[in-house]
Parts: sequence; structure tokens; C-alpha cells
Amino acid sequence: MTTDDRPQTVVNRPSSIVNPMTQKHTIILQPSGSRGQVEEGMSVRSAARELGVEIESICAENATCGKCMVLIEEGRFEKYNIDSKQENVSPVSTEEAAYFARRPKLLKDKGWEVGQVRLSCQCKIQGDVLINVPEESRGNKQIVRKSATERAIEVKPSVRKYLVTMTPPNLERPIADWERLAKGLETSMALVRGTEEKLPRWYELNIDYQCLRSLSSTLREAKWNVTVSVWQDKEVIEVQAGYVEDSYGAAVDIGSTTVALYLCNLRTGEMLAAESEMNPQIVYGEDVMSRIQYAIENKDGLEKLHKAIISTLNKLLKQAVKSANTRTPEEIASGTSTPRNDMKVEEILEMVLVGNSTMHHVLLNLHPKDLGLAPFVPTIHKSMDIKARELGLHINPSGNIHVLPTIASFVGADTSAMIVAEEPHKQDENWLLIDVGTNAELILGNRKRLVCTSTPTGPALEGAHVEYGMRAAPGAMERIEINENTLEPKYKVIGVTGWNTEHAEFKGQVKGICGSAIIDGVAELFRAGIVDSRGKFKTGLESTRIRKGESGWEYVIAWAEETSIGRDIPMTQQDVRQIQLAKAALFTAARTLLNRSGLESPDKIILAGGFGSYIDKEKAMLIGLIPDCELENVYAVGNAAGDGARIALLNVEKRNEIDEVTRKVERFELPTDPEFQNQFMLATSFPHMSEPFPHIAHLIPNRVADPMAKNFMGK
Repeated sequence: MTTDDRPQTVVNRPSSIVNPMTQKHTIILQPSGSRGQVEEGMSVRSAARELGVEIESICAENATCGKCMVLIEEGRFEKYNIDSKQENVSPVSTEEAAYFARRPKLLKDKGWEVGQVRLSCQCKIQGDVLINVPEESRGNKQIVRKSATERAIEVKPSVRKYLVTMTPPNLERPIADWERLAKGLETSMALVRGTEEKLPRWYELNIDYQCLRSLSSTLREAKWNVTVSVWQDKEVIEVQAGYVEDSYGAAVDIGSTTVALYLCNLRTGEMLAAESEMNPQIVYGEDVMSRIQYAIENKDGLEKLHKAIISTLNKLLKQAVKSANTRTPEEIASGTSTPRNDMKVEEILEMVLVGNSTMHHVLLNLHPKDLGLAPFVPTIHKSMDIKARELGLHINPSGNIHVLPTIASFVGADTSAMIVAEEPHKQDENWLLIDVGTNAELILGNRKRLVCTSTPTGPALEGAHVEYGMRAAPGAMERIEINENTLEPKYKVIGVTGWNTEHAEFKGQVKGICGSAIIDGVAELFRAGIVDSRGKFKTGLESTRIRKGESGWEYVIAWAEETSIGRDIPMTQQDVRQIQLAKAALFTAARTLLNRSGLESPDKIILAGGFGSYIDKEKAMLIGLIPDCELENVYAVGNAAGDGARIALLNVEKRNEIDEVTRKVERFELPTDPEFQNQFMLATSFPHMSEPFPHIAHLIPNRVADPMAKNFMGK
């Protein structure tokens, strides 16, 4: 069957808002050939998503990034039996017109006209239409960089298995099935009654209702010889026939951009599989504030966000079990146990979930509206234990879902997990932990005192609001260097080995710039003297790469013939400004914590998160993204939140420990700091308007004091 022969898809809106009189129209998406019937008024991007075609967008559909451009084809298409024309979509919006008005060269170079080219997030279906999705607008699967790290974890799971052999009931001792099992567990669990206790210890045991419903049949089919899974040594959650040795659990880090799941053996601690995927909530907003706003503005907004993440978790659980069942003999041999090849998702008995405060609320189906309104109060801080069936997760329905505590308004359970993994509360030195992302979360301190804060850095560090920014996907530059003598660049691209200067395979490979390369690019522009400390382009330099573009001065990293989009890829003055704003917010948050702790600099900086692990620490310090510190004491630790979740899954004592620690963490809300604005302005310069940054001073030997600094330094 060819692509064009496949059956059409009918896309419907949720039944609660469907108008039975609404017309449906045919939409055909090329080059994929996907087609279907969609309701009138649906945006092209939404329709494409429903038909399985991803169109890039990183501005939460606010018509600012321009990465979702599509072409409306005109004419009669007999093959599809439709007449496609521009009148069959909504008129060009004010936002679209403004976007294209700022980029006349883009339209001229491509030979496009406004009306023919549209932003798919704004363009609404009003008739049959054939749409071409250009190469630069096609969504790529992001490279999800949230792999687990090797850690020594003391295994003390909350779920333990006990073998119980019972005497069958008879007329002389017709004891109820649960009491018979509980008395057997009293022996297996070595529950010894104290002399002062009036009731036997097995009276303290409970059994989950779902498990109780199948108890009688299980006991008889097993001939009264069963393995009992007990949670926290107080509740029976599974009864299995015969002897069963292993139990399984999953740890999950729910990030704003990506979701990472780790499947573990609860007896041995071995990680059996790791799966990750983009957070599906991205289609409703790139950052936490836009998702909160979506939930507020749409009656079914929270329901959509909640169902999206639950669906993805169930998908990842299924994938993880499949991966564990199909591991190679070499992989199995390297582990501490051999999983059965018929493991089922229902055999997972516990999950530990972490995420920022917004992800935490959406996961638990708690409305996040009050997180988005002053004084930014969450519904709950303390950790929670919830039955899997209550959340709709497809593990054992009696299984437990443990959610780590949140700490402050926007310092969530992922930060609690980071503390579990890195243990700053057990150190004498002052450590600064930073989870870098669209919302950065920071912890500073030692065993005596921990302080925390958070700051929105904006999505620029992950590619949004940067002209050619994109997520970490094939075709994205991930490293950039500029020769300070020739002012010529070289770069590395995801999916291609080596630097572009090393071989000709780079021709036609480049599509955009991802976050790590954006930081590299700005740092290199500054180091090579192309931009000054205030981020302004120097215009007197001799290089064809430095030119005046549509929105001001820019530096061309890749010429059109090197790209897959047929256009030059520059870093613009506006791109530099976006990074200045993002890095100033992060640095100011760190400086605020240092000042509140009476410190000039931390003893160690730990960069966490998938994005933080791919930042070049020297270049991050060069632009002032992080405070000055001995470079050898700046570490990237990978997905510390995911590692912390895994530790809490395998060691129940860590849950009690983090509950106690988070209650003592001091919280600072940056908007209440009277010095925030002045500190922010000082931090917009590279690396800073007034701080010396001695550990990277050799990279900027001719640095001079900025006369503007005194305006923001107070006394």
C-alpha cells in the first residue's frame, strides 16, 4: 500500500466542545502524504499533530519563533480530488504579518509571498487544502540526554517479598483467608509481640482492597504456598502463587521538556532499562508558566495536560518492560540478576516520581493556577503515597506511587531528588547545585544550612527566541569555536562525526543551533572580540561573516550551501541579547543566595540536568552564566533528579531523610529582593559588569572596568 492509498483519518475535537453542525475539511500534508478530515477552525499545526506530523515550534504558538512555517499550495489536485487555495484558510493574522514584515529578505530569498507562506500555529482550516511542510519546519525527534549515572546505592526497598506456607482451613479451624495469611506473615516477617502488647502483631498488617478481592482464589490455586509482597512492612499489595524472588519498580523524572524513566529490580538494585521521551505537554506550552496559563484559560486544560503525561508514562513503562525482556545475553551477563523474558508491566509494584512544582501538580491532577498567581502558593509541599489505580498508571493496581516533596513555589520535587543524589546537606564545603533549564532551580549550602531559589531563564537556553535555535536533534549544531585571528568558525553537528572543517560530509547537514552551541557561540563571539562586554557587535572588523542583517548586526556561522534549509545560519544581535537576559537571571539568582549566605563564591558548582551536562563550563563562566569558581571544582552530574528518584525508589530510608531535609531548607523569592533589579543589570554584561572572575581572566586579557557599573552598585 502506498502512502496515498492509506485510509483517511478523521480528527475530532473532545466531545464536550464539538458542535454537531461544524463542517469538516480535507487536509493533505506533504511530503509525508498524511491526510485526514479535520474540523473547521482547527489550526494547521494542531491538525498536523493529530495526523501524526510534527511541525516545529518553540514559542508556545505565540507567532514569535517562526519555526512552524508552511506553504499553502494553490490549484486543483485530481489525485486527491480537492481544490486547494489560500482562501481555504483563515486570513493572515496581525501577528503573522508583523513576523514576516520583519524578515523581507527571508521571503525574497525563498521566493515566497505572505499568504502563500503561513505560520501553522495561526493559520486555521476553512476548506480543503494541500499544505507543504518545508524542511526547516519539520519536527525532529529530540535527542533526550537524561541517561542514568553509575551510583553505589544501598538497597532497602519499601516493597519486600515473604514466602508463606499455610495449613489449609478445615472444620476445626475455619479461620478466614486474610487472618490465616496474616498469621503466616507474622512468622515469615519475624513480627514478635512485646509482653506489654495485648494484640498479636499481625493485627497491624493491612491488605489492599484490590489485592483482597483475588486473595481467596490465589491461595487455593497455589495450594496455600504463596509469595506475599508487603509495602513498608504494613500493607500487603500482591499475593503470588509459589516462590517468586524478584520485585520491580520504576523511577521517573518528569521534566518540562523531557521525561526519563528507569526500570529497576527492587531486590538487587539493578537497572533493567531506561527510556525517555519528549514531554507531550510541550504542545500546550514550552515553559511552566505557559502551561499554567493554558490550564487557567481552557476549561479542560488541566485534564488535557494530566492525561498527556499519564499516557506518556504508561507508554514508557511498556517500552521499558519490553527493553528489559529483550536484553542481549551480554547485557544480562553484565548485571547482577537475569530478568525473565516474560515480565509484565503489572508486575511493577512501585514508582517514585519527581518533577518541578508545575509538573508535580499536573501529574497529581491538582490545578496549578495558584502557582501562577502571587503569592505563588502550591497545593502541597509534603511527599505523597498514592495508589497506582488512582492516577491511571498501568502498573499493579495495588502498587504505590511515591512523589517526593516540593520545597518552594518553583523549587520542586526534582530539586528534592537532586539533594538526595548529591547530598549537599552532608558536606562541610559550600556547594552550589544548579538545575539549568527554562526554569532554573538552585540550592546552596552545606550540613549547617541550605538555601534555595528559582528563576525563569526563559527558553532561549534551549533554542527558543533565538533566530535559528532548535532543540537537540539531528542537524543541530552542538559545539561552536571561532578562530580569534581569522574570525572563521568551526562547528559540530548532532548526527555527524567530527568538526565541519574535517570532511565534506557536513554539506547540507546543518539545520539550526541547539542550547549548548548557543552558549558556545555567544562565548566565542565575546572571546574573539566580535562582540564587546555589553554584547554589542563591533562593526569595524574585517570579515565577510560580520554583516548587517534584517534585524541588525549578525555573525554567519554556516553559509547557505552548508545547510539543509538553504539559508545562511547566523547568530544575531537579538540572539546575543536573549542569552544576556537568560544568563543574567541565572547569575543573579546564584549571587542572591551567595550574598544571603555571606559568601563571595561557592567551593563547588554542580550542574545538573540533561542540558547542564552538555554545557562547556569554561564558556558558561566566560559569559557569566555561573559564578566564578575553580574550574576543576565545576562538575556536570547528568540527570541528578532522575538519579535521586532512583535512589529513593531503592532505599526507603532516603525518603524519610529528604522529608526532614526539605523542611529545613530556607527559601528566597527573588521578586522580594530589593537588590534584584540592580544585580540583574550588573549581570547582563560579559561576564559581569563589576565582578572580577579571576578564573577565566586569561581568556579576556584586555578587560577594562565598565563605567556604568557604579550606577547599579549602590553605596
